[in-house]
Amino acid sequence: MITGLDHVVVLTGDIAAASAAYETLFARTPSWRYSGGGADRTLFTLDNTTLELVAPRGDDDAAQRVRSALATQGEGLASLCFRTSDIAKTHRRLDRLTLKPEPVAEVESRDETSGAVLSWKRTRAATDATRGVRMFFLERAQERPLSVRTTTASITAMDHVVVSTADPERAAALYGARLGLDMALDRSHPEWGRLMFFRCGDLVVEVTHRPGKSETDAPDRLRGICWRVADIDATRARLIAAGVDVSEVRTGRKPGTRVMTVRNGTCGVPTLLVQPSQGKPD
Repeated sequence: MITGLDHVVVLTGDIAAASAAYETLFARTPSWRYSGGGADRTLFTLDNTTLELVAPRGDDDAAQRVRSALATQGEGLASLCFRTSDIAKTHRRLDRLTLKPEPVAEVESRDETSGAVLSWKRTRAATDATRGVRMFFLERAQERPLSVRTTTASITAMDHVVVSTADPERAAALYGARLGLDMALDRSHPEWGRLMFFRCGDLVVEVTHRPGKSETDAPDRLRGICWRVADIDATRARLIAAGVDVSEVRTGRKPGTRVMTVRNGTCGVPTLLVQPSQGKPD
């Protein structure tokens, strides 16, 4: 049913500032800009997925819903959009799984710079059925253009997106049995709790649980993103020169990896950069 993570949505109150911040972080230009549905949108398309920045525009009902979401949760990660090759079959499966999908909608956008047009079909599962995480499912008619690298030491791809849960068994049933993602890891540790990795195309949905932090009926939440880099030392030097606050490089939990934390310039999204064990400089 699901072939990959098509994109993640990040809400922001200032689309220009957010776009500039992510252009600095990624060292890549926006791949698509358009307005519609009560919002201004800027997309950055990396090697395996897209980050979509969304800010309210206008005063219609759609814009007010975006403003309401910003007022409720603040800037940050707002939703996941999974890619599928057959939206009609996906919709039927979601319905059978009692995820209460909305009717399939056909959507089109025109890039404000090039004038090119993209079209897709999408549906959305009911948030109460997905344990509080907003989930969309999308079938694209065309591929998006990639974001162009502006310098070396750029961000290459997403490594994983993090979902926190108060009920790991129900979360495992949702992402594994119901959505059909392959569980690649299920590990517990007395210090950091339980980790579950679900493969989703060329990246991972990481579900985390820390015992005693919340009631089991608390909703799941999108927590953060980890991006891949080829040379973490060069990326750190580039970001420091651009005025971005980053941590020292440290050894990652996965053997052979090196990681660092980005402390600002992410629109409130907790952000980690990782150099994979087989990473090579640009």
